Amino acid sequence: MESRSPFRILVVEDEPVIRELVRSMLHDGPVEVETASTGADGLRLVREGGFQLVLLDVVLPGMDGLTVCRLLKADPSTAGVPLYMLTAKTRRADLEAALAAGANGYIHKPFRGSELMELVERLRATAA
Repeated sequence: MESRSPFRILVVEDEPVIRELVRSMLHDGPVEVETASTGADGLRLVREGGFQLVLLDVVLPGMDGLTVCRLLKADPSTAGVPLYMLTAKTRRADLEAALAAGANGYIHKPFRGSELMELVERLRATAA
């Protein structure tokens, strides 16, 4: 049986319930989920390296998710990390702002666990 290193996901979300919900939805298989509650902490962790996916809320204390996204996508060392906004903001302008900031996609809250697992499986397959 082949041994693969864990697929590392960072969830940057200020609501503890949502952080833990995402962690519990994604805990199966070779997936490792870390969390951050502020944009600054998320930025620092991604820059430290090793994540294959970042799920990032838009509304965060201090530095908002769009700013974090722009900074990560402008940095050559982190620009290639897939980054999906995970947010309750559903207006077209919100989606456009996220994509303009460099987000690879947009997941609306409330979300389904199957939606997150499909994303992870798709990204794991392309990373293999």
